[in-house]
Amino acid sequence: MVRGFGGLWAAYAISTLGTWLAFDAFPLIAILALDAGPVQVSLLAAAGLAVGAVVAVPLGPWVEFRRKRPVMIAMDVIRFTVLLTVPVAYALGLLTLAQLIVVSVVTAAADITFTAAAGAFLKWLVPRDQLLTANARFESTMWVATVVGPPAGGAAVGLFGPVLTVTANAVSFLLSAVALRGIGRGEPVPAPPAPATGKIREGWRFLLTHPRLRPLFLNTILVNALIMAPAPLVAVLMLKTLAFPPWQYGLAFAVPCLGGLLGSRLARRLVARHGHHRVLVVAGTLRACWGIGLAFLVPGPAGLALVMVIEFGLITSAGVYNPVLATERLTLTPPDRVARVLTAWSVTSKATTAACTALWGLVAAVAGVRGAIAIAGVLLLATPLLLPRRRPRDPAAEVYRAEILQ
Repeated sequence: MVRGFGGLWAAYAISTLGTWLAFDAFPLIAILALDAGPVQVSLLAAAGLAVGAVVAVPLGPWVEFRRKRPVMIAMDVIRFTVLLTVPVAYALGLLTLAQLIVVSVVTAAADITFTAAAGAFLKWLVPRDQLLTANARFESTMWVATVVGPPAGGAAVGLFGPVLTVTANAVSFLLSAVALRGIGRGEPVPAPPAPATGKIREGWRFLLTHPRLRPLFLNTILVNALIMAPAPLVAVLMLKTLAFPPWQYGLAFAVPCLGGLLGSRLARRLVARHGHHRVLVVAGTLRACWGIGLAFLVPGPAGLALVMVIEFGLITSAGVYNPVLATERLTLTPPDRVARVLTAWSVTSKATTAACTALWGLVAAVAGVRGAIAIAGVLLLATPLLLPRRRPRDPAAEVYRAEILQ
């Protein structure tokens, strides 16, 4: 792998571990410290994503025409600073749901901006024939962090209270910024935009008119929303209704992440054998088949085992799908549009997830928590209809596959 990738990988690993250590930290704080109910928890998750996405809209074009590494460092520092206000307010007895929402908004906007800059920086840093390897390493790292983080975070919440993991997450962003500063390669300054082309709408236009990316974009956005929207309700179901302790809740979502590690390690081999189109369609279909099982959770060891089986199947499929999708997206996007395309993708994803999360809080008020989770699972079963059915005819995609097979 090229020089400089190690620093980028280290920054990703550190911040990802901190993020997963604080897995569902804000819903946990809202439930355990502020005694919030299902509607409040869903609105907390939705408001941060929705407003953060709106704030991030003008930042995509701003990122596109600036050096990406300083932008990434700035976003890390912003996330460190704003997250640190939560344990401070908690220690002083001043923490409120409103503050959690504000912190969620700022963090969501910084996340979107960082992701756009990181994707563009990766495309500049790594040759095209090594992109799948790089993305698979990121995916593997994420799942390793997911295995370690939630159980450790759940144990920390049980022993020391619900805000310790937020502090650890804040520190991880500061360490990520330090790792990024250590990357020595000189990044060129992008050329200034033409007045008519420097808008984020160019990212949406590209995604919605590209024959290959459009179905992948629509499918991925909807699947992610239907997986994430009932997540606060699953937390309420497990922690309040079924009385699982926090460490078991974390364990239930951590152990299955070994499937994500397995899937990300298999992604390159599967593409080499079956081609990226078949891998995307099969893995994309499989990841939609598991969510409905969460509506049938029961207390005790049987319920814990059921969650683990469901999450293992979902996460293994996603572990294969995600690096192949990320590589295809970067490969098919021109270098001068990467930040805007990734920002448009992230903004749409977070806004859609926010809308669905808020909606599912209301659905839970009418149909009950289990009913709302079941409805999301049924809708997920229909999402494979949005996946592309034909192999791509785009010459760039064929070149990409040839390079993967080398």
